[in-house]
Amino acid sequence: MKTLAKYFVNGLLTILPIVLALYIVVKVFQFLDSILGTLLKEHMENDYIPGIGILSTVVLITLLGWLSSQYLSGKVIQLTGRLLEKIPFVKTVYTVIKDTIHSLVGEKKSFSTVVMIEHPESGLKNIGFITAENLEQLGRDLDGHVAVYIPQTFQIAGFTFLVPKDRVRILDVKPEEAMKFLLSGGVSSKQKSSKHVS
Repeated sequence: MKTLAKYFVNGLLTILPIVLALYIVVKVFQFLDSILGTLLKEHMENDYIPGIGILSTVVLITLLGWLSSQYLSGKVIQLTGRLLEKIPFVKTVYTVIKDTIHSLVGEKKSFSTVVMIEHPESGLKNIGFITAENLEQLGRDLDGHVAVYIPQTFQIAGFTFLVPKDRVRILDVKPEEAMKFLLSGGVSSKQKSSKHVS
């Protein structure tokens, strides 16, 4: 009986990560394909091929990227952005989405510097990511502080702490490894060297 239970656990440990990974990949594929796919299905009827929605989305985004780099169309897109920034509530939603996307895939990426916050009083430490090094817009009291985002385990939500620089140590860890470590609750870990923030 113990042998069967052992085989069952081994099978579970083997197949569950594969099934869950494939399930997530399929769901992400279906979501991305449905962005333009739903619209295309109405016109293509029986000729629709799964994946055309994703391909169309990529082409559209690339086209918009090209248009934004052209003088006239770029000015129109900039004007649209400025108009959105003047509408109450829409301004907040738009700027948060814009800044978040720019921090993830823009030239100045956030989540690229992994740090450790030290709590001398309790001896506890947190691992997070520096998201802002200049906090002047929040007040003079925060001079010498940085914003550190700490994800919660098993979810995307997290906390943003404003921490004195002398309490922050930069870790020599790839952001992907740190995020994997944090989201898995420490199950996935690698030891790296660290240094103090300058």
